[in-house]
Order: sequence, then C-alpha cells, then structure tokens
Amino acid sequence: MRGRPACVALPRAVPAQLRATAANRLSVATKAALKLLRKTVDNPLVKPLDPRPGTGPTSRLASAFGSLKLRISVGAIAALTLGIGLVTALLVRHADTDTLAAQSQRERLDASQTADMLSQRAVDLQRALQATAAQLNAETLADDTRLAAFMDGTPVLRGMFSNVFAARSDGQMRIFVDAAGPRRPALDLSDRDYFKRTVAEARPVISPPLPGRVSGEPVIIFTYPLRHAGTVYGLLGGALRLQSRDLIDTLVGGPDSQRETLVVVTDSAGKILAHPTRSLLMQSLAAEPRFAAAFAQWQSIGSPVEPEGLQLGQAPDIVSAAGAAGPDWMVWRALPQASVLGPLHEARRQALAWAAGMVAVLSVLLWGVLWWLLRPLTQLEHRAEHLFASDRSPHEGWPDAGGEIGRVARVLRHVAAERAQLESFNHQVLQKLGSVMSAAPVGIAFTRAQCFELVSAEFCRLFGRSEAELLGQPALTVFASKAAYEVLGPQVARAFAAGEPYAGEQLMLHADGTEFWAALRGRPVAADERDAGTDTDPDTGTIWTVHDVTAQVAARDDLQWSAMHDGLTGLANRRCFEQALQRVYTALPGCLPAALVMIDLDHFKPINDTAGHAAGDAMLVEVARVISGCVRATDLAARLGGDEFAVLLAGGDIDVALRVAEQVRAAVSAIVLHRDGHVLRVGASLGVAALEPGMASVKAWAQVADAACYAAKAEGRNVVHGGRTPALRVVGGAG
Repeated sequence: MRGRPACVALPRAVPAQLRATAANRLSVATKAALKLLRKTVDNPLVKPLDPRPGTGPTSRLASAFGSLKLRISVGAIAALTLGIGLVTALLVRHADTDTLAAQSQRERLDASQTADMLSQRAVDLQRALQATAAQLNAETLADDTRLAAFMDGTPVLRGMFSNVFAARSDGQMRIFVDAAGPRRPALDLSDRDYFKRTVAEARPVISPPLPGRVSGEPVIIFTYPLRHAGTVYGLLGGALRLQSRDLIDTLVGGPDSQRETLVVVTDSAGKILAHPTRSLLMQSLAAEPRFAAAFAQWQSIGSPVEPEGLQLGQAPDIVSAAGAAGPDWMVWRALPQASVLGPLHEARRQALAWAAGMVAVLSVLLWGVLWWLLRPLTQLEHRAEHLFASDRSPHEGWPDAGGEIGRVARVLRHVAAERAQLESFNHQVLQKLGSVMSAAPVGIAFTRAQCFELVSAEFCRLFGRSEAELLGQPALTVFASKAAYEVLGPQVARAFAAGEPYAGEQLMLHADGTEFWAALRGRPVAADERDAGTDTDPDTGTIWTVHDVTAQVAARDDLQWSAMHDGLTGLANRRCFEQALQRVYTALPGCLPAALVMIDLDHFKPINDTAGHAAGDAMLVEVARVISGCVRATDLAARLGGDEFAVLLAGGDIDVALRVAEQVRAAVSAIVLHRDGHVLRVGASLGVAALEPGMASVKAWAQVADAACYAAKAEGRNVVHGGRTPALRVVGGAG
C-alpha cells in the first residue's frame, strides 16, 4: 500500500476465485470513487499554495539562483568559458604533442651521435693498441728489461687506458702497467674468454664487462694479437675501469644539469657499463627505474643494436637508445617530459589568466544587457506573487510587453478568473468522494508516499482504527510483518509497470494485535480514465481495496494439508512421499548421502480378521507413532497404503539408515495392544537402499528398497535387510 514505484508488494498467491470475488465486491460506487479521485488528486487547487517567496536568507538565496536572468547569464558565461577552455586545451594539447615529438627526435639523434662517438672511441683505442703492437717484437716481450723500457716509452697508450698489459700466447702475463707503475704479477690469462678468442682467431677483441684480476674493479679489456709469420706469440691489452667512468666521461660526462638528461651505456645484453650511480654498474638496466619499461620494450622487439637510434616508451621520460657499431654497446638517454613542457605549461597558465579576465569583463557586460532586456519579466514576477489576492483586480499591474512575456501574462490573468470556479468544483467533488467512501462495502484506502491520505469507513472497521488514527500514518502500520512489507514493493511495481493492477494476499494487523489474512487489490491513480494501465507519475499515489479472507485461507490450507497427508496416521501420504523422493533424486549428486527404508508389517492381516478393522486402525496409528519417534527431524515418514510404510533419510548414509531401521523394527516389535480380550502384536520387515549416483531413476531406487524388503520377508520376517546395487547386505534378526 505504497505510492508507486516504491509500493508495498504482496505475494501473488491469491486463488483465482478469491481475486474474482474481490473484483465483484468493488461496486459501482467504489469505481465512481476511484474515478473522482483521479480527477482531483493532482489538482493543485485542492491545497492552494502561497506563491509568495520566503523572506529568510535561505529563501532569498534560493530565489536568486532560480532567477532566469542569472541562469541565462550563467549559461552564456559557461558556454563562453567552455569555448575558450576547449580551444585553449586543444591548442596546448597539439603544442605538447608537437613539442614532445620534436624533442623525441632530437633525443634519438643525440643518442645516435653519442653511439657514433663511442664507436669511434673504441676504434681509436683498438688502433692505438695496433700501432703499439706493431713495435713490440717477440724478443722484447721475452726480455724483462727491454719490455719495461718499451712500456715506459708508450705514454699515449697508457693515457688512453686505465692500465696496459702484455702476455705470452700461453697466457702468462709479462707486464702490467697502471698509474702505480709497471709490475709483473704472476697471472695466467689462459682461462679468460677474450684471451682465448684473441689467440685462436688472431684478431682484436673487446671483452664484456668483468672483474679485473689485479684491481678487482669492473673493467672492459681491449686486446690486440702479437703476430710474427702468421703465428700469434702473445697479445697486448688495455683495460678501462668502469668505476672511474673511463668509458664515456670524455663523450657525455655526467647528467645534464639543465635538462636533467640521464645517459647510460650498456652492453648488448643490457648490463650497465657506465652510469652516474656507481652501485648500478654491472647490473641489468632493468634495475634503473627510469629505463626499466623501455628496456623491457627493447627486449620484446629482439634487443636490436640499432646505430640509427630507437624511440622507446617510458613515461614520464623521453627515452631513446642507439647502438655503437663494433663493440655492440647501447647508449641510453632519458629526459623528463616535464623539463621539456615546463615553459609551454607556464605560457598556458598565462593565457588562461588572460582568458579568465576577459570572461569576467564579458560577464559583467552580459549581466547588464540582460537586466535591461528582462525588466518586464521582473514586473510579471511581482504581479504573479499576488495573483490570487482578493484586494487587487485581476486585470491590474500586468506588464505591457509582447512576445513570450505578454503571452504568459494573459495566461495568468485567465487563471485568476478561473480560480473561484475550480475551487467550487473541487469542493463538490470531495463531498461526493466522501459519500462514496462511506458507502463502499469493501475497505478503500488511498496512499501517497507510502502514507494514508484517504480511508473508507469499512477500511477503518477492518483494522479497528479510527480515521484520525490512520490518516498520515505509514502503510506499514497495518502490516503484520515488516519483512513482507519490504519484499512486497518490487512485486507491486512490476505489476504496475506491466499495466496491470496488483492483487495478492497479505497477513494484516488489527488494532488489538490480532492478525488476519486480507486480499489486497491495488491500482495506480491515473490523471484520467485514458491513462489507466499506463506508466503514471508515482506522486499521484495508489488506490487500494481490502477485504478479510481469513476463512478462505484457512479452508485452503486445510485442503492442502489433507492432500499431502494420510488421514488415519497423520504421516505423509504416497503422493507427498513420491514428490519428496523425486526432489532428492533431482538434486543428485548434491543430495548425497540419502537412503530409503521400506517397511511392511508382519502378521497384520490377522488383527483385522480377529479383532476387527477398528483394532487394525488403532495398530496402524500406534505403528505410525513409534516410527515417528525413531526417525530424525530431517527425515520424512509416510504411510504408502494398507500396512506399508516408508522413511526417507535425506543426509543419511547406509549405516545411519540401517541403524534407524533397526530402531524402527525393535519399536514396532515392542507394541502391545489390548482390545476386547485380545493381545495384539505385529512385527516389521524392513528393506534399506542407499541412493547411489548410478541409479537410473527414482523408480529404480524404490525397486532396490522393495527388493530388500521382500528379502527380509523371505528370511523369516521381523528383519532389516540392507539393499545395495547389485548385491544385498543383511543386517538385524528375527525378534
């Protein structure tokens, strides 16, 4: 009983004949009340509103923001600001894109030039070794004195490398010269890869970065073979220490202090050869955050050593890389985008400041023009505030204007003239509506915003409340359950959305706290008869009819119980039991474990023959009682007919079923009835079958249990027989 769409929803469980009865009881007078209500519910003159605005600060502020002049001004200023902002944003975006593209190209060229210079330096170092090696013969290499004098005479070569050394072809180092002077360390270089390649291939070699055996620091070794008559008798080598930045200091130096450019050199595998941070030497470039993503992208495209340079993605930096031909080294450059775009963004801020000033000036001019043009609208507003004032003529005080303002003024004058006639009509309608509501034979209520606005005399009688106690109160007041009230809303909303009235049953609450079942029928109030059944405004409310159906519900419940239970014993009947079996079987395999117990009484027929059917019925009732006492609350006991009983154990495996069956057998055997001088006893043969995933149907499951029951009979009765597919297992014994 809510206003749509947040309507109270009720279960759609009303039988067809009850819905028809409720519809028939909605008399002609009730339908007339609904029609009258539709005509008046949305009429603003039923409750005239004071058109005068409030005088408080909040009201004045709300009135100012609702001004047409202000809204037009704000709209125009917003459009102007948006236009300027969009143009500025587009221009800046294009400028940012073009600037970044141009700088990216310059960075790629710088990386390529640095790689060329690095490649040329490697060539110069190899040529210096070549020139020196050409002057070093085998006799000088073998003589310590002559070799020391020779090395002392190569200051240019020693200045190009961190250290210079010479070794024989067997790997024995003959001399080592660095800043500390010449030495003759007892080192064997034959296990070094660069030594093996130089001797075996008789060509210059540049080693990968490796720890120096003399200094212990990371170094790169340049070698040149010493040859005579096509035979390599030794080699001349020079080392560059990576810790001292010998590799790139003369080419790129440290980071650019103005542009914050970071330059790094790696080998073809990405191992860092030169970096401003010494701790990163010999590590993978992935350890440098400013190159990690770019390095991963470079690896994904095959790790090309490209002398022309590559542009790689690594926000927020511009990252470029180029390969140094010859040593196959890579030069990496990272320049922050912010340092490139900083001046451009500063220019944008200045442009936006100028644009804001221009918008402010134009806003003032626009406000002035609108104030001048809309003076008639202000006069119309003042006159409309006193539209229904009785001390003023309806034809005085209106602005002399044309266009839309003039047409609005004429409409308002007409409204003032029609007001008195409409008020009189509404008064008559409400009187008729009150008469209809009082005479209606069913409870009628009108709700809006989930509260009662109109209630009939019969409605008040049904709930034992006066009209004053109901009007303005939430519809929840008359419902017995808040949960049902909340569930009900979506159901009513769906019915109304489909263009149908809602009909259902709900448990309602009388004023004295007693509960009763009521048939509800609800329909949204439409603006006129043609709108009935369409999607209406939820503020128009809902009309409800209510009548007591407690007796019908009780009769229906009795019929439903009788249809599913045995009239003599009160146990479930065959129909109910078979439905339960089907539900359990359908839920396979989620229902496992489950078991079925079939029970057939022994020696029951003689009771009917000797003591009569009344005694037999008494015995069946007693058997039903003891069976119910042996099974669990979750199990279902049933009488299938005659002296046949059954138990469904949902959630019980074969062992549980056998235990319950044995309890039933013992309890039935213990029954003793005294009737007309007769002592009556019976026994029970029980067959147990567990539900297994491979069973083809419910019928197959029941057949296994029946077969087990027949086996129990064949074994002498009063026995529990456990059935399995395909074999049978016997449990229990004769009593």
